[in-house]
Amino acid sequence: SIFPAGGAAAPRHGYAVEVSPFIANRLACSASQYYGIVGCGSLLVLDVTETDIHLLRRWEWGDGLFDVSWSETNEHVLVAGGGDGSLQLWDTTNQNAPLRVVKEHTQEVYSVDWSQTRGENLIVSGSWDQTIKVWDAALGQSLTTLRGHEGVVYSTIWSPHIPGCFASVSGDGTLRVWDVKRAACRLAVPAHQAEILTCDWCKYDQNIIATGSVDCSVYIWDLRNVRHPVNQLLGHTYAIRRLKFCPFSRSLVASCSYDFTVRFWDYSRDPPLLDTVEHHSEFVCGLDFNLHIPNQVVDCSWDETVKIYTPPCLSAATP
Repeated sequence: SIFPAGGAAAPRHGYAVEVSPFIANRLACSASQYYGIVGCGSLLVLDVTETDIHLLRRWEWGDGLFDVSWSETNEHVLVAGGGDGSLQLWDTTNQNAPLRVVKEHTQEVYSVDWSQTRGENLIVSGSWDQTIKVWDAALGQSLTTLRGHEGVVYSTIWSPHIPGCFASVSGDGTLRVWDVKRAACRLAVPAHQAEILTCDWCKYDQNIIATGSVDCSVYIWDLRNVRHPVNQLLGHTYAIRRLKFCPFSRSLVASCSYDFTVRFWDYSRDPPLLDTVEHHSEFVCGLDFNLHIPNQVVDCSWDETVKIYTPPCLSAATP
């Protein structure tokens, strides 16, 4: 399925897409005008039917929107990060304006993520101002500001296993693991000799994290021994913009890139590359697995489309 994320009047270039944790056929896409360099942003909420994609909500924002994350406790609520340093809390039942806007970051917010562990309801944000902030679900004043990266913070992702723990990656080439309660960095890994744009946690093993870099590689790390990566996934020809571990398969990873492709890997295999999907004509920036529909993938690109599909390497697999 293809949904034009823009329209002739005002093209929007997709930056992030995330499937709802509650509603199987609902996804959110954050997008920006003029490739996010200048101009406005849009947040789209889309409902997918067997024959069509229906636009449930479209909100406009005065600056580019670079990331989006659904609440893990309220099916109507989502948070987005903006180029103006803001986080906005949106509600699909409230058509007009965000529920709340906070603006503590001094530069672009490039990453937002909603915690998934039980008994915890927190948001983490990473910014080009080199700081990371942790927020309560109501987006009051930030609970803590974490410093340590010496470059732009591109990605901040909660551990799905350990409460109060998240990973971040940066233009400084490091992967860091943080303890929110202690407001401290527990581990700093010089993971790539280049900027790292993305990271994700394995859903099945609390010690496994993947990182994707402008050096075109995806590295798989075991946090118990970070001297060398467990595996190096090589094949992309430009920077890796986002990667996601599959929620249904322990060692399956998807990555999307500025080389216009999405690649699927099994890091336990040799060679690890399972599939290369080439269905975009621009940078592929957003990527997610559907938690409700095994093997379904959604992605978005600067070519103004969102695509929903099952890659060939997974279509033969039984859930």
